[in-house]
Amino acid sequence: MDKNTCMKSAEEAMGKGITHLEIALQAIRTGKASPSILSQIKIDYYGTPTPLPNVANVSTQDAQTLSVQPWEKNLVPIITKAIQDANLGLQPLNAGDHVRVPIPKLTEERRKELVKQVKGEAEKAKTVLRNARREANDQIKKMQKEGFAEDEAKNLENEIQKLTEKFIKQVDGIAEAKEKEIMTI
Repeated sequence: MDKNTCMKSAEEAMGKGITHLEIALQAIRTGKASPSILSQIKIDYYGTPTPLPNVANVSTQDAQTLSVQPWEKNLVPIITKAIQDANLGLQPLNAGDHVRVPIPKLTEERRKELVKQVKGEAEKAKTVLRNARREANDQIKKMQKEGFAEDEAKNLENEIQKLTEKFIKQVDGIAEAKEKEIMTI
């Protein structure tokens, strides 16, 4: 492995951490109807846990209501139960051929819980970044044993550290924006 490959693989791993954070934060509701709130829910589809968007059309009916239109009518009660069991604080309504999901206004207490959840997700992302940094540094040590110059190794470690700091700032920015969105009434 060479210097560029090492940097590239660290950057790729860190990028995946950011992507995972963004996906996780989409599922945290902010008080207004957004189909992404239900994107992480899995339902039992003929014995297989399947993401809700793969078996139904999730759309916004209005600013405070989501509509879930399953491809098969027999999935309505299964979807209703899955949304209730998802611990999102939502009470879905079986409307015959589809499921209506009213999005209640967030209480101050619930907002604070969601902010804690956001901080937890941000911390998980930072752990992914630190793990990527550690793996890159291990790779640099391995390269050094194979004849890579010591001063070059130090420079590469510094570059990896700067990359890590850049991605950590990005995580903080994403989390801060989501917290602001949650706390905005």
